[in-house]
Amino acid sequence: MSTPGLAAPPPLGSSALPAGTYEGSVVLVTGGGSGLGKAVAAEFARLGADLMIVGRNAERLSAAAGELAELTGGRVRTATADIRDPDRIAAVFDATESELGPPGVLINNAAANFPSPAEDLSPNAWRAVLDITLTGTWFMTREFGRRHLAAGTAGSIVCVGASYAWTGGPGYAHSAAAKAGVKNLVETLAVEWGPYGIRVNGLVPGLMPHADMTGDISGHLDRDRAAGGTGAADRELDARQPALRVGQPRELGWAATFLASPYAGFVSGHSLVVDGANWQRRSLVAPPVVPVREQLGRGPFAPPAGEGT
Repeated sequence: MSTPGLAAPPPLGSSALPAGTYEGSVVLVTGGGSGLGKAVAAEFARLGADLMIVGRNAERLSAAAGELAELTGGRVRTATADIRDPDRIAAVFDATESELGPPGVLINNAAANFPSPAEDLSPNAWRAVLDITLTGTWFMTREFGRRHLAAGTAGSIVCVGASYAWTGGPGYAHSAAAKAGVKNLVETLAVEWGPYGIRVNGLVPGLMPHADMTGDISGHLDRDRAAGGTGAADRELDARQPALRVGQPRELGWAATFLASPYAGFVSGHSLVVDGANWQRRSLVAPPVVPVREQLGRGPFAPPAGEGT
């Protein structure tokens, strides 16, 4: 008897929501120039949203805007910003309001991440991931919330999280701590801002191959393709999922458009995991423990000389 796994998703270009759901709406997406952020922005575009995509790479943003503009009758604008800078964030919101109107939906997708044994993380590496992933998300969220509170208008925030916010993430101590903070922000602000009509939710992707994957996954795929492109690495990743397939970025986009929409009007403070149950997976017999240093091919730890910043 074969084990088919979960069905493949509907084709690219499909939508679970009525056409035009976001016509007249302004959606701001951080990290929208590539990867999952661009995939999420694309689904809002297909539903008619006006888009402001934000990132640090102007060239990527420009290329993404060209692709997104072909999917929508709405407008697409770009803004370069480091979300660690509150003044620059305020300028991005000002530009969005001037060019498109006040954003009614904020997608907090921008983050920083790379695999590392915890003991190898320098203070700068730790700060960079926490400052972008957690503090930057907070600065974006605060600016959005303040403007809606002052105007007396409703809004919807979706923060992209990670399942190791619940479980911990060996090899990702910095990112796991940051994403746990993001999850807590979702739950806290949903209560604080609910009375003012502002919903706050989390969206947690599973393994969805894309251009911005961390090096441990992308390197695995690249090595296989460099060796002749047999597809063995892709099949291996499929086989490691309870769904027997990886996710498609558009599946995260569909979930985001639902969470931010009026059809999820009574959903707030929730983190929706879109990973085919992978984070719930447990082996019948626990496999042997392989230390993170060995998994990443690192030798024995030696403290860096003079590290202090």
